[in-house]
Amino acid sequence: MKCLRLIVLLSLGAAAFAGEVKIIVNSSVGADSISVNDLKGVFLATSTGLGGSHVEPVLEKSGAAHEAFLREYLGKTDAALQTYYRSLVFTGKASMPKAFGSDAEVVAYVAKTKGAIGYVSAGADTAGVKVLGVQ
Repeated sequence: MKCLRLIVLLSLGAAAFAGEVKIIVNSSVGADSISVNDLKGVFLATSTGLGGSHVEPVLEKSGAAHEAFLREYLGKTDAALQTYYRSLVFTGKASMPKAFGSDAEVVAYVAKTKGAIGYVSAGADTAGVKVLGVQ
Protein backbone atom coordinates (compact mmCIF):
# COMPACT_ATOMS: atom_id res chain seq x y z
CA MET A 1 0.00 0.00 0.00
CA LYS A 2 2.88 2.38 0.81
CA CYS A 3 4.38 1.75 -2.63
CA LEU A 4 1.08 2.60 -4.28
CA ARG A 5 0.86 5.87 -2.35
CA LEU A 6 4.43 6.72 -3.29
CA ILE A 7 3.73 6.04 -6.97
CA VAL A 8 0.62 8.23 -6.84
CA LEU A 9 2.52 11.05 -5.12
CA LEU A 10 5.37 10.86 -7.63
CA SER A 11 2.90 10.89 -10.52
CA LEU A 12 1.15 13.92 -9.10
CA GLY A 13 4.50 15.67 -8.67
CA ALA A 14 5.44 14.99 -12.29
CA ALA A 15 2.04 16.18 -13.47
CA ALA A 16 2.35 19.33 -11.39
CA PHE A 17 5.79 20.03 -12.84
CA ALA A 18 4.60 19.49 -16.40
CA GLY A 19 2.42 22.55 -15.87
CA GLU A 20 5.32 24.76 -14.75
CA VAL A 21 7.23 25.16 -18.03
CA LYS A 22 6.72 24.98 -21.77
CA ILE A 23 9.47 23.96 -24.18
CA ILE A 24 9.43 26.26 -27.20
CA VAL A 25 11.22 26.23 -30.56
CA ASN A 26 11.48 28.39 -33.62
CA SER A 27 8.96 27.43 -36.29
CA SER A 28 11.85 26.23 -38.50
CA VAL A 29 12.38 23.20 -36.23
CA GLY A 30 10.73 20.11 -37.71
CA ALA A 31 9.80 18.38 -34.44
CA ASP A 32 6.47 18.61 -32.60
CA SER A 33 7.68 16.78 -29.50
CA ILE A 34 10.92 15.96 -27.71
CA SER A 35 11.99 13.22 -25.33
CA VAL A 36 13.45 14.12 -21.97
CA ASN A 37 16.76 12.56 -23.05
CA ASP A 38 16.88 14.59 -26.25
CA LEU A 39 16.01 17.76 -24.33
CA LYS A 40 18.81 17.08 -21.88
CA GLY A 41 21.22 16.39 -24.75
CA VAL A 42 20.39 19.70 -26.45
CA PHE A 43 20.76 21.77 -23.29
CA LEU A 44 23.94 19.98 -22.18
CA ALA A 45 25.51 20.39 -25.65
CA THR A 46 25.84 16.67 -26.35
CA SER A 47 23.36 16.97 -29.23
CA THR A 48 22.72 19.79 -31.68
CA GLY A 49 19.89 18.32 -33.71
CA LEU A 50 16.16 17.86 -33.34
CA GLY A 51 13.69 16.70 -35.97
CA GLY A 52 16.32 17.05 -38.69
CA SER A 53 17.07 20.64 -37.68
CA HIS A 54 20.12 22.17 -36.03
CA VAL A 55 19.08 23.66 -32.68
CA GLU A 56 20.67 26.13 -30.26
CA PRO A 57 19.52 26.27 -26.63
CA VAL A 58 18.37 29.50 -24.99
CA LEU A 59 18.18 29.90 -21.20
CA GLU A 60 16.39 32.12 -18.74
CA LYS A 61 18.76 33.83 -16.31
CA SER A 62 16.70 33.03 -13.20
CA GLY A 63 13.20 32.55 -11.89
CA ALA A 64 10.78 29.74 -11.11
CA ALA A 65 10.63 28.38 -14.67
CA HIS A 66 14.44 28.33 -14.86
CA GLU A 67 14.78 26.50 -11.54
CA ALA A 68 12.04 24.00 -12.43
CA PHE A 69 13.56 23.32 -15.85
CA LEU A 70 17.03 22.75 -14.39
CA ARG A 71 15.78 20.55 -11.57
CA GLU A 72 13.43 18.36 -13.57
CA TYR A 73 15.05 18.12 -17.00
CA LEU A 74 18.77 18.63 -16.42
CA GLY A 75 19.18 17.52 -12.80
CA LYS A 76 21.45 20.48 -12.10
CA THR A 77 21.47 23.67 -10.09
CA ASP A 78 22.13 26.97 -11.83
CA ALA A 79 25.65 27.08 -10.37
CA ALA A 80 26.39 23.54 -11.57
CA LEU A 81 25.07 24.35 -15.05
CA GLN A 82 27.20 27.50 -15.29
CA THR A 83 30.28 25.53 -14.21
CA TYR A 84 29.46 22.86 -16.79
CA TYR A 85 29.12 25.41 -19.58
CA ARG A 86 32.33 27.19 -18.55
CA SER A 87 34.20 23.87 -18.79
CA LEU A 88 32.81 23.32 -22.31
CA VAL A 89 33.86 26.83 -23.33
CA PHE A 90 37.33 26.38 -21.80
CA THR A 91 37.89 23.14 -23.73
CA GLY A 92 36.50 24.61 -26.96
CA LYS A 93 33.62 22.14 -27.13
CA ALA A 94 30.78 24.68 -27.00
CA SER A 95 29.92 28.29 -26.33
CA MET A 96 27.74 29.76 -23.63
CA PRO A 97 24.07 29.75 -24.62
CA LYS A 98 22.23 33.05 -24.75
CA ALA A 99 20.32 33.84 -21.56
CA PHE A 100 17.46 36.26 -21.10
CA GLY A 101 15.78 37.84 -18.12
CA SER A 102 12.12 37.14 -18.91
CA ASP A 103 9.73 34.79 -20.67
CA ALA A 104 8.89 37.53 -23.18
CA GLU A 105 12.56 37.99 -24.11
CA VAL A 106 13.02 34.23 -24.59
CA VAL A 107 9.88 33.99 -26.76
CA ALA A 108 10.96 37.00 -28.86
CA TYR A 109 14.44 35.58 -29.43
CA VAL A 110 13.21 32.06 -30.23
CA ALA A 111 10.57 33.46 -32.61
CA LYS A 112 13.17 35.34 -34.69
CA THR A 113 16.11 32.90 -34.49
CA LYS A 114 16.18 29.85 -36.74
CA GLY A 115 16.81 26.68 -34.72
CA ALA A 116 16.41 28.30 -31.29
CA ILE A 117 14.98 26.17 -28.47
CA GLY A 118 14.13 27.43 -25.01
CA TYR A 119 11.70 27.20 -22.14
CA VAL A 120 9.25 29.59 -20.51
CA SER A 121 6.75 29.45 -17.68
CA ALA A 122 3.49 27.67 -18.44
CA GLY A 123 1.50 30.92 -18.40
CA ALA A 124 3.75 32.73 -20.87
CA ASP A 125 2.37 34.02 -24.16
CA THR A 126 3.98 31.81 -26.81
CA ALA A 127 2.61 33.50 -29.93
CA GLY A 128 5.08 33.18 -32.79
CA VAL A 129 6.81 30.02 -31.56
CA LYS A 130 6.04 26.31 -31.54
CA VAL A 131 5.40 24.60 -28.18
CA LEU A 132 6.84 21.09 -28.04
CA GLY A 133 5.29 18.20 -26.16
CA VAL A 134 7.75 16.50 -23.82
CA GLN A 135 7.63 12.71 -23.77
